[in-house]
Amino acid sequence: MDQNSSRGTSDMDGSCDKGRKKESGPVEVQMCQSILPMHANHQGELGAGQLLKWMDTTACLAAERHAGMACVTASMDDIQFEETVRVGQVINIKARVNRAFNTSMEVGIYVTVQDVLSGVTKRVCVAFSTFVAKPTGTHKVRKHLCQDGPRIRTLKNKRYLLSKMLEYSLASERRRLRLYNEQAFKNLMKDYNNLQDKCLCSRKPVAPVVSTELTRVESIELVLPPHANHHGNTFGGQIMAWMENVATVAASRLCGCYPSLGAVDMFRFRGPSSVGDRLVFKAMVNNAFQTSVEVGVRVEAYNCEEWNEGTPRHINSASMIYYIPGRDTEKQTFPEVTYTTLVSYLHVQQHKNSHYILYCITHAELTCVLQVGVYVHEEADKLSLKVEMKVKTTACYAFSLLADLRLRPQWDQNYLSCEEVEKADEEETIYHIKCTTVNGSKSRDFVVLLSKRQPCKNGDPYVIALRSVTVATVPPEENSIRSEVKCAGFLVHEIGYSTCKVSYYNQVTSGVLPYVEGNIAGWSKSMEETAMSCITFLEQDLLTTQF
Repeated sequence: MDQNSSRGTSDMDGSCDKGRKKESGPVEVQMCQSILPMHANHQGELGAGQLLKWMDTTACLAAERHAGMACVTASMDDIQFEETVRVGQVINIKARVNRAFNTSMEVGIYVTVQDVLSGVTKRVCVAFSTFVAKPTGTHKVRKHLCQDGPRIRTLKNKRYLLSKMLEYSLASERRRLRLYNEQAFKNLMKDYNNLQDKCLCSRKPVAPVVSTELTRVESIELVLPPHANHHGNTFGGQIMAWMENVATVAASRLCGCYPSLGAVDMFRFRGPSSVGDRLVFKAMVNNAFQTSVEVGVRVEAYNCEEWNEGTPRHINSASMIYYIPGRDTEKQTFPEVTYTTLVSYLHVQQHKNSHYILYCITHAELTCVLQVGVYVHEEADKLSLKVEMKVKTTACYAFSLLADLRLRPQWDQNYLSCEEVEKADEEETIYHIKCTTVNGSKSRDFVVLLSKRQPCKNGDPYVIALRSVTVATVPPEENSIRSEVKCAGFLVHEIGYSTCKVSYYNQVTSGVLPYVEGNIAGWSKSMEETAMSCITFLEQDLLTTQF
């Protein structure tokens, strides 16, 4: 393992101590490994578990080099694996601290693979880990770790430093989303528990399927000294490798072949374990999506006393997405699955995405569920809704009405109010939206940035895009739940001189879920009613204006 300090003249590690007289240069830790048969699986491919161990090791050393003290893994964000690594190739892992906060820091990890014969280098994955500083004895965590970002001092490295300044800013936004996701998940599960009985009653018969109970895997590991890191705790990378192993077994039981890990949905370490602990790994398929399958994994830890009493500690959970190799050419798909109560037990512990809950409600893949043209689109890691409306008005006029979000409470029953917070320019405006209560919970509010664009050429649509932002002047309110919109908006296509097609899109989040779940389950038509209200509003408003 190599630890190299890049040459530079400015502080690039995401933290600047105002009290230091000596400035440190950019710090990057690298690991370079030749892939040997001992690292590979039976197909000659680098095991994902082994790669996760190397990534965690490299990131930990980068964090400790920055903090000057011991650090432990708190979480690892979602990972998308883009390339398969094989025996004989060389893998390179680079890690550096993007930004440090009071007691934690984000470490960016960049993994590439090089073919020795051709010399071609490809990206394998990019990941972001959060590490927590763990001082020993009377030492305290240095609060100055979270001060200023990187400074530009010379023209020579200006472009390089600008890119690092961007990463420094993005690290803060990713941290905000991590904290938000934790609370959003709790709210999501509260909504799910309230709806569980209704959803099970509305379940429709489906074609012959495989029970998820058949995919259940349980495995136990005894933590020995070789499994511990240099602080005496179980190595985080080792736990992730064990989790990947049981998840792969669960996925293979469903498809009857050897699936490939395509993505990981955040490892979050809830607590430590140490040498002598018994770690119990439980995995089960959560859902199958034609060419992909999601597996939930839960890790429980026992010391000797807890083992005798049967009182485990929940220390980690994650969801993993698997694909069948050769699916693009051979059109191989996973069989459909039917659910048991154990699915919820495994999956709801730590899954932060809402698409699973929606599919658990419906128990079937959806295409079109409403008369006005409401569609559900599913990919490996997201679920989106599309509502199509044919409106008898000009595209330009429909665009002007929809682009003013303050008018939406006139036709959207879920909107209580919408106020303009800040107007950046003619095309960018920030709004504060207050929504109705659902299922007896608190009301929800959103702070969104609306961007609007007119067509660049004939045939292009009018575009209205929405996404959540953080604004200091609109802090969360105690009597409402601050929720998030990831990606939403309208496309307005001109059909004729006085006719247009309005398409509404929304990538479902836990904040949006309470307002659409009844429609997906089939026991509500609020989306259809809202769409009809929108059509009436756009058409009648035009007539009123003309007179």
